[in-house]
Amino acid sequence: MLGGRQQCRWEVYSSETDGVYLIFPAGPNVPVPVYCDMTTDDGKWTVFQKRFNGSISFFRGWNDYRFGFGRADNEYWLGLQNIHLLTLKQKYELRVELEDFENNTAFAKYADFSLSPNAISAEEDGYTLHVSGFTDGGAGDSLSYHSGQKFSTFDRDQDLYVQNCAALSSGAWWFKSCHFSNLNGFYLGGPHLSYANGINWYQWKGFYYSLKRSEMKIRRV
Repeated sequence: MLGGRQQCRWEVYSSETDGVYLIFPAGPNVPVPVYCDMTTDDGKWTVFQKRFNGSISFFRGWNDYRFGFGRADNEYWLGLQNIHLLTLKQKYELRVELEDFENNTAFAKYADFSLSPNAISAEEDGYTLHVSGFTDGGAGDSLSYHSGQKFSTFDRDQDLYVQNCAALSSGAWWFKSCHFSNLNGFYLGGPHLSYANGINWYQWKGFYYSLKRSEMKIRRV
């Protein structure tokens, strides 16, 4: 286990293998298990969203998304507050990794990622997404559209649309009017007839294909 640190990183006394480690974004007395990717693109990635088999429901309310749910050795969401604290004082980059059911993979990278970095209260600010500096790894850019938006769930509608995007899209995200990405949508197993309510990344697979795997991970720059 990693101890006494706020993010996944190599140390001379730590393992260089992928796996579950402890981080302490809220202080030394509040350990939080996360999955650390120590191999992809030079490693040191802290995974905050991981989906690969549909075993965990991601159609959840505000409190679950604020505090986190699931298990770091399975599917999970780290929690908006933890993500905010991790990215508050240092610059972080974001990597979004995607896989379809034909074993094709793609990714998108963003040079700058944070949630409500200048807010007195991140929750009152809606954990607003700040993302920039896109680099294409084949997935296309389906996230920059959401930059500047507050996070919405079915029980806390903070989008710009007349209806509740989280309810319409069966997910929880930084919805605008409504989305070009919805990685917390239903696990629908590939092509689906319903509109934009699966694990969708529009620029890669459109609104009618729900991905097999998604991972969102951050690393200190």
